[in-house]
Amino acid sequence: MSRRLLDNLRIATMAGPHGWGMVDGAIGIEDGRIAFVGAAPAGWQGVEREDFAGRLATPALIDCHTHLVFGGNRAREFEMRLEGATYEEIARAGGGIVSSVTQTRALSEDELVAQALPRLDALLAEGVATVEVKSGYGLTIAHELKMLRVARRLGGLRPVRVVTSWLAAHAVPAEYKGRADAYLDEVALPGLEAAQAEGLVDAVDGFCEGIAFSPAQIGKVFEKARALGLPVKLHAEQLSNLGGARLAASFGALSADHLEHLDAAGVAAMAAAGTVAVLLPGAYYFLRETQAPPVKLLREAGVPIALATDCNPGTSPLTSVLTTMNMGCTLFRLTPQEALAGFTRNAARALGLSEEIGTLEPGKRAEIAIWNAAEPAELAYRIGFNPLHALLLPVHGEKVAEGRMRGGARS
Repeated sequence: MSRRLLDNLRIATMAGPHGWGMVDGAIGIEDGRIAFVGAAPAGWQGVEREDFAGRLATPALIDCHTHLVFGGNRAREFEMRLEGATYEEIARAGGGIVSSVTQTRALSEDELVAQALPRLDALLAEGVATVEVKSGYGLTIAHELKMLRVARRLGGLRPVRVVTSWLAAHAVPAEYKGRADAYLDEVALPGLEAAQAEGLVDAVDGFCEGIAFSPAQIGKVFEKARALGLPVKLHAEQLSNLGGARLAASFGALSADHLEHLDAAGVAAMAAAGTVAVLLPGAYYFLRETQAPPVKLLREAGVPIALATDCNPGTSPLTSVLTTMNMGCTLFRLTPQEALAGFTRNAARALGLSEEIGTLEPGKRAEIAIWNAAEPAELAYRIGFNPLHALLLPVHGEKVAEGRMRGGARS
């Protein structure tokens, strides 16, 4: 039996539906699981105490929506957008997702791993221990499978849990222009079967939008997912309201993501289904959008709100969860508590992992971020400053990652 005793901490457990769940004291770890939070019970007196000098402890962070694996970049489209081109205009001119498809197809698995690792390392340096990674830039069976193999390899190269999503219904590739249904029948659906057979897929995603796939087409993808026993999630209501969130909820989706154009009916459907709202302020900021997600309606309906970086080459080249927290507060008017919950307990729920991670409670995996901070609101408050002191994961019961100290300051 392996035990650790982390002492002298301010602990934001993130347990319960609201607030920080603050506890001062210690965290006991037994065989990689949290044994207690707070005062050490009898039987722990002989365990050597690790003194963290009053630092803040939170659950390790979870980035529940990323497109981390891709080739190249789309910096030129960034310039075009600043010159006045819209997201849809760029996409219809052959840019956007299709541009990343060309660059991703051209790279080998090894080359994609090499390009993705720096992005992953940036997330880990800010306390991330779980990251979701989507396919969607291959758009052939072989290239979509290649992307998911790369995602699985990343999880073996770094101390991180990688959760994969099949996102072949991301865009219609050039060779299927005007034949979206044929693309689904010949690539997205049989490819999903192949991905599951190879053990590469944990969930199924899609992009429900005028420039991508209709609700009826996404429904076809979700029916296949249901037949294979896979959970679903959806890019919905980002640019317009096609009822994607309601469709996702009707399939019991883990999450509906983006949601800038979500209406009251969609909110009600998500609340009834227990579907998490994953908000992506990086894309909202980068695209200079003006219609924010209906946060007030989501709150009032009791829909859990998660946050994520949406790291991708075209609309959110963002690899900082801490900056995303600040964006969630400043752009969407989330509270700092909601922002941290968005990267912990609600992000875990969006990945179907609430039983394992997302809060610091007895029985959960001991995935803990230690911060050079006195209050949890500091994590959303600063911009461009990383106060991570250490990321503790149950790998051989050892500290496996450590953030850089910034002058040794705690606040």
